[in-house]
Amino acid sequence: MTQQTVFVTGASAGFGAAIARRFAAEGARVIAVARSEDKLAKLAGELGDAVLPVTLDVSDPEAVRTTIENLPAEWSQVDVLVNNAGLAKGLEPAHQAHLQDWDEMIATNVRGLVHVTRALLPGMVERGRGHVINLGSIAGTYPYPGGNVYGATKAFVHQFSLNLRSDLHGTGVRVTNVEPGMVGGTEFSKVRFDGDQAKADKVYEGTTPLTAGDIAESVHWAASQPKHVNINVIELMPVVQSFSALQIYRES
Repeated sequence: MTQQTVFVTGASAGFGAAIARRFAAEGARVIAVARSEDKLAKLAGELGDAVLPVTLDVSDPEAVRTTIENLPAEWSQVDVLVNNAGLAKGLEPAHQAHLQDWDEMIATNVRGLVHVTRALLPGMVERGRGHVINLGSIAGTYPYPGGNVYGATKAFVHQFSLNLRSDLHGTGVRVTNVEPGMVGGTEFSKVRFDGDQAKADKVYEGTTPLTAGDIAESVHWAASQPKHVNINVIELMPVVQSFSALQIYRES
């Protein structure tokens, strides 16, 4: 990865910060993108010249376009795009869910991901190399109560990744979708429950979940394969998590 340029969205914390650290440790240059300027500054202070902090809300299409168009020349040739920015909001059933939560998830997990990808793809194709790594979720494959729109956005990421592979056939550009299960130690559940830390902690009580470092290692591994190898999908869960029986409703 030495001297490759890696563009990571949602890089201020959790998966994104771990991914930035993992690539920087291998000599890559990381464009760290997130909404939080303060957290990005802290990451840049930690990693030094290996990081270019870029404050950006990926759910804003115009900001995505202008930010990527105006990257410094020496950072503009992106070798690896890691579409990590995303969130879950709420766990209510669909008929009780808040539409603003649905809109926010779609805006970030779907629209933000596709706009960033579309902005960087032409350069990759023109150079005949590149790698798009999307952060999906097992929620895109396996439904659960309250997963409604979050799971649907991740199902979109899965299918979009497969369709990108088809569109990019023969270009030399690779596409990978990384689909984690339960991951602890991040802000994911805290965001889902509107900052309720106690409620978020309850999700992981008595478990040994995956860590952000585990996800970063998977992303880095996919990107580090020989250029003739494409890892299509990585699905990973902690040992404590597995599949459950289908729900059966019985009338009393």
